[in-house]
Amino acid sequence: MEALVIHAPGDLRVENIPTPDVGAHQLRVRVRCGGICGSDLHYYQHGGFGTIRIKEPMVLGHEVAGVIEAVGSGVTAFSLGERVAVSPSQPCGLCRYCQQGLQNHCLDMRYYGSAMRTPHVQGAFRQEIVVETHQAHRLAASVSDSEGAMVEPLSVALHAVRRAGPLLGKSVLVTGCGPIGALVIVAARRAGATHIVATDVSAYTLGKALKVGADEVINVAEEADGLSRFTDGKGQFDVLFEASGNERALRGAFDVLRPRGIIVQVGLGGEMTLPINTIVAKEFDLRGAFRFHEEFATAVELLNKGLVDVKPLISATLSYRDSARAFALAADRSQAMKVLLNFD
Repeated sequence: MEALVIHAPGDLRVENIPTPDVGAHQLRVRVRCGGICGSDLHYYQHGGFGTIRIKEPMVLGHEVAGVIEAVGSGVTAFSLGERVAVSPSQPCGLCRYCQQGLQNHCLDMRYYGSAMRTPHVQGAFRQEIVVETHQAHRLAASVSDSEGAMVEPLSVALHAVRRAGPLLGKSVLVTGCGPIGALVIVAARRAGATHIVATDVSAYTLGKALKVGADEVINVAEEADGLSRFTDGKGQFDVLFEASGNERALRGAFDVLRPRGIIVQVGLGGEMTLPINTIVAKEFDLRGAFRFHEEFATAVELLNKGLVDVKPLISATLSYRDSARAFALAADRSQAMKVLLNFD
């Protein structure tokens, strides 16, 4: 079969790789659609991020959906022809964090398309992939393959919203409206947030934020003090979701977050210097949000029941053989949010 293999920054090749045999309790999925993630872009543009670097050729990708084309001899829960979203997360289930229900912190995690360990974990941008049954989640007939490929980033957003605690009746600020930030808006609204304000530096992404549920948007590139009207009474927002990974975005939100407000840092962008005195004086609760686990099944259920709509965030679908153009488009926030690859 063919797969998209990264060798070095800018060196992404379509290569033939073997299709593994299907074990007794495994499935072979014909990949139909895959989403280009921010981490895929980092590998493509820079060869990695932070201290994580590509050391050997690696198949990219971890946001995919497809159709089951083979089932293992011991599989009874799935049938040929069923359409599924595939979770890229394979925790060991044995370490102390898995045993505590913190599978996203597994000490022996295998996550598709990741250079965090060597040998690297090969990704899912391929025509066929063999998966464990627990990774496969059925898609309803009403959910398209492209929507199925959005399950993974939606899961990230759902986990971030869960980290914030109850949002019913809360006022929420989302800084950074790329795909994850926009999906946080979707998840926060579903969780009961009554007022959501979003900020970004791109008019295109802010337009998408409005389409998926933001009440107000502010282009901080054009209106640097756009949040100033929310500073009264020591701040107006109950919860901040920082999805840009930008230190200025995080620090700039401190004046508009009320005392004992909750900060959920979702975006990754390098180390930051924080005003600890402000965090102490306003008694902020700073929380990280990393990946997901059980939220993947929840994301599928929300899509299957039509309770959330991710279609406005899908900007384009291109053939995997046209990966250079697809990755260039995915990196351009002036005209694209989520770019998908077609593997048919």
